[in-house]
Amino acid sequence: MNNLTTDKLIRYIKILLMTYIGFFGLLVMYSNFTDYASNYVYVGHVLSMDTTRENLSLSYRAITSPMLHHRIYWLIITLEVTYTAYCLVGAYHLYRHINASADDFHEAKKYSLIGLIIGIFVYYVCLQVIGVEWFNMDTSQVWNAKDWARHIVDFIFPLLIFVALRTER
Repeated sequence: MNNLTTDKLIRYIKILLMTYIGFFGLLVMYSNFTDYASNYVYVGHVLSMDTTRENLSLSYRAITSPMLHHRIYWLIITLEVTYTAYCLVGAYHLYRHINASADDFHEAKKYSLIGLIIGIFVYYVCLQVIGVEWFNMDTSQVWNAKDWARHIVDFIFPLLIFVALRTER
């Protein structure tokens, strides 16, 4: 433990946290591929706004086409696969550069940062902004992923800042 410096420990922590978020992405992907029907139903209800009838003046925003539901769901799945792949490749690149110079380790963060910003797009922009603000998802008693998405963003956003910070010497 005497030859483990704080700088080296911070590098290991960045790698571990990127691995954690990549593992989370793998579990989400597994769920989307093995239980497509349940998750599709979820997306369909949010887009159809069929359980958010408190404000009927907003119902013009609803997307009721099953074909569009599938396409939007596949877009979300594609983004989740992309962010997961970037996060895992990013963790690998960080690990490969664990003993590199500070500049080289910092440059190895690119894939991680791309993965994290895509993750923020999925869970913040798609679910919290579009799902809540456009499709009124937060008023549904059953089909509401607002809090779930917020918890993910609450992990990803600080992680993005932590990984981006140039603390290595």
